[in-house]
Parts: sequence; C-alpha cells; structure tokens
Amino acid sequence: MSQSTLRRLSRWGSTLLTLSLVPGCVSRSAPEAAVAQTESLAPHADRMKQSEFAAREKSEAPAPSTPAEARPMAVAAPAPMAEPAQPLMAPPPPPPPALFRAEPAKRALGAASGKKHMSREFATGEAHALDDMDGVSAPEGGNTFEAHAPNPFTDAREDALSTFAVDVDTASYSLARRYLTQGSLPPAESVRVEEFVNYFKYRYAPPRKGAFTVHLEGAPSPFGGGRHFLRVGVQGKVVSRSERKPAHLVFLVDTSGSMQPQDRLPLAREAMKIAVKNLNEHDTVAIVTYAGSTRDVLPPTPATDHERIYAAIDSLQSGGGTAMGSGMEMAYRHAVKKASGNTVSRVIVLSDGDANIGRNVTPGAILESIRNYVAEGVTLSAIGFGMGNYRDNMMEKLADQGNGNCFYVDSYQEARKVFETQLTGTLEVIAKDVKVQVEFNPAAVRRYRLVGYENRNVADRDFRNDKVDAGEIGAGHNVTALYEVELTGEQEPLATVRIRAKEPNGTEAAEQLFPFERSQLRSSVQAASSDFRFALAVASTADILRHSPSAEGWSLVTARKLAEGATEGQAERAEFVKLVTQAQALMGASAAR
Repeated sequence: MSQSTLRRLSRWGSTLLTLSLVPGCVSRSAPEAAVAQTESLAPHADRMKQSEFAAREKSEAPAPSTPAEARPMAVAAPAPMAEPAQPLMAPPPPPPPALFRAEPAKRALGAASGKKHMSREFATGEAHALDDMDGVSAPEGGNTFEAHAPNPFTDAREDALSTFAVDVDTASYSLARRYLTQGSLPPAESVRVEEFVNYFKYRYAPPRKGAFTVHLEGAPSPFGGGRHFLRVGVQGKVVSRSERKPAHLVFLVDTSGSMQPQDRLPLAREAMKIAVKNLNEHDTVAIVTYAGSTRDVLPPTPATDHERIYAAIDSLQSGGGTAMGSGMEMAYRHAVKKASGNTVSRVIVLSDGDANIGRNVTPGAILESIRNYVAEGVTLSAIGFGMGNYRDNMMEKLADQGNGNCFYVDSYQEARKVFETQLTGTLEVIAKDVKVQVEFNPAAVRRYRLVGYENRNVADRDFRNDKVDAGEIGAGHNVTALYEVELTGEQEPLATVRIRAKEPNGTEAAEQLFPFERSQLRSSVQAASSDFRFALAVASTADILRHSPSAEGWSLVTARKLAEGATEGQAERAEFVKLVTQAQALMGASAAR
C-alpha cells in the first residue's frame, strides 16, 4: 500500500471518528438550545391577548400548538400528550390514539379491606412510588397522578357508617376534557369521580337559615342488577359580592421555563386579570413569582388600581428552574400578615405543579414548611396549567392540605369560569372542616359503596373529632355524593345523614341530622329529577373511565342517553354529552386494537 493511500485512509478514519462523536455533543447541548428557543419566543407569547385565546377555542384543531417542554435541569423522557419542539403557532401534530394508562398489574392496588384504600403516585403509563417526606420528587417527563383504589361494597350489617369530607375541586374533569378533545382517553389514575360530579352545578334550593342544607333523592340503577343509587346533595348559602368580607389575594406565579407555552403563563396572566376585574374596592392583591429564585413583583395593592396590577402581570416572563417551595414560603409570609377574622387571606398558586430545585420539592416538604401559616387561617387555591409534565398529584395535595381548592384551566373559557365564578365563591368560606356521615339502616340496605371520594375518606370514629381536618364549603357552592346500594326489599327508612362543620373562624363543630326516608326513593330513574339523572350520568361515566370493578358491564351508551335527557339547555351539560360520545369512540377503537 502506497504512502498516499495510507494518508487518505488516515484522514477518512479521523473524519469518521469526528462524526461518531457528533450525536453525543448534540444531545448534551439540546436542553440549552431548547431553553434558548423558549426564551426567544417569550416576547411573542406576551403579546397574546384575550381575543387570541378566544380564537384558539373556536378552532377545530384537537391539540393546542405549543412548544415542547424545555427544562435546564434534566432531559425529560417523551410523554403522552407532550408537544414537540416547533414554532409557537405551527400546526399541531395529530394526537396519539392510544389509551394511556398504567398496566393492569400496576393499577391493581390490592384488594381493599372494608373502607380502607391504597394509593401510589403514577406517571402517565408508569407507576412511581413517592414518599412525600423523604425528598423524592416526581419523575421528569409525563403527567403524574395519585391513584386510589375505588371504594368497595360494604355490608351494612357489619359496618353501617360511611364518613367522608366534602370536596368541591374540579381539576380532574377539566383534565379529562383536555385529553378527550385531543384524541385520547384520560389515564384511569387521573379520574376522580367526585370532581367530575362537582364540576357541574345543580339546582338545589338554598338554606332558609344556617350555612347549608341537604337534598336527598334515590332511584333504581339504569344499569340493572337490581341496585339503586342514592344522592346526597349539600347546598351552601349564597353570599353576594357586596356582602362578603374583604379579601387579600397573593398570586404565586410559576415563571419557570416550562411555563412559556401559550396554555401556561400567557393563559395564567389573562386569568389573573379576570380575577382582578371581579374583586371589590376593599380587596387587595400581591404578586410573588418563582423560577430559579423567588421575586416580589407587586406589594399589596388596592384591587381598584387596575393599571398598576395589569402592568405587573404583563411584566411576567418565563425562564429558569422551579423553586416552588421557596415561592410558597414567601407567598404565605405575605398572606399571613393580613389574615384575620375580618379579612380573607388566600394564596393562589398558578403552576404546572413541578418543583425541581430548592430544599422543598415534594408536597409533604412544602406543606410542612407552611403548616403554621395554614393554622393562622391562610387558605389556598391551586390552579393548574399545561400538559405533558403536569403534576396533578402535587397540586391536589397542596389544595387538600392547604384548606383550599384545586382547579385545572385548559382554556380561556375555563379561566373565566374559575376566576370569575368559582374563585369568588371560595373567597367567602361559609363552613370549614365539613364532614358527612351516612348511617345506613341494615333493615333496608344490604350493601353500599360511596362512588368516589376515596382520597376524602374519614375514619368513622373521627366524625366527631374536631381536630381532624376536612373540607370547606364556599358561598353558593353545592357538593354532591352518590352511593350505589343493594336494598333488602323491606319498607324501612334508608339511612340517616349527618353533617358536622365549624363556623369559618370557629374551633368547635355543630351537627345537623337529615333522615333519608323511603318516600325520597323514586320508582324509576326516569321519574327522578333532571339533576339526579345528570349527576348519575357523570358519576357513572367517570367510574367507567377509571375502570372501577363495580362498573364492569356498564355502558357509556346508557350514561350518554341519561345525560342527553337532563341537559336542561345548559352548555356545559351539552358539552359533557359530546365528551362521552368521544370517549365511546376512543374506547371502541382501543378495544378493536
């Protein structure tokens, strides 16, 4: 072989070696490049106004066109529903048709004994055990949820008592709507029946006196099997906007890099403006942000100073890590200064729920750091945004333990509902630590199960233990719970419903009793009220979507027909019927595959 040939081979070898190293260099630099792209798009996102959100909602495109996640801390694994890196307004990719849920072995949480239940943290499609108190954070990549085993049937002769805390969260339904409109079934672990049911309002008469009243109704099951459904509806008193106490709101805004897409920080900015427009002249607003560090953006400011508040909101930009724990501490320090019996002080977290830097990154660690502030009367609203790395488990726990509510905003329309209607109700808490206990009559009821409320179960012995935390009811709120029961056939009263609650600033609870008479049981489901039928349609749909063992053999066709006859001309109910139709098609396609 000649010397010239050897030299050529040597050069080719060097070239091949260089090319073999390129992919590794590219993969290591990808996060930085993605972050740079995210930052370059921020000014464009800032210019998006209300009209653009409205236009997006009218679009028939099934998925929003947003850039992919770009976190400087780690490279996230591909996740269902996550959106690929692309220009901000590029056409969205077709949504994946697959059913995203944990494998059966991972969803089988073990046979529940009595009314106990087990739970684990789930990432979409993969189980991940989480210990809130040992600093283990949720995995990067994929939406994460906490799964709860459905309540089993209980023999009324062995245990006649069912006890739970009220819940007016709605995040689970909004999340499911987003999955369905984007062409996928929601993960079973994300479905919480009570949040589906309580997303909708029912025409319960308000109390003539006191904080709330109870409405009871029952009817045979439309799914056969000789069973019945019983409904317990709680209606809170209505407090007008002019009558409620002054409120001090501390908006705690996640401005980390993951919040750049249009359905996150830009939408959160518009949502805050909606909230400010609906505040009173005696209300005040403060803004704290967190990303790689925390920042005081706006000191307590009169809610009437729209120009100053809107300027502060418009100044918010995304970029950096996610120090949620530090941000929570700062927001609560601000909020507790104004907490009193005469002022409502509330922290409102707007985030995708991620926390990846700082000393507090799990719900347990964050809650421990703010526990004293919660005891001082500061309440919390956890408002979720985004998809792809959404930490539903984090947001739900923060709301539950922070004496507040959890919502998920998937559109400008939902932002208006949450920040214009629901948030106003949560500002005026009319009763706290509200517990419901149903005592079934074994002579009339053979077996029963509470449909949903698994993460709200309360030990029967703790019903009258006023130190045990429970749920809150805001002004005008209603709470609905459904039981599936097997009757004995004896003409006896069905049950006794007791509600125990404290005054908003009280420490001792008062108790009310409501008998569930046989006369409140309708002869057929068609004879029941439209509110009963619609609530049952929603609850059964959720039970089917979460693959509840008790719902095996149930049909979404039956649920849809039940809902169709109870829409009452309401747009939200009509939308639900369309979502059930979409779920039918997706489940049929999944079964065919």
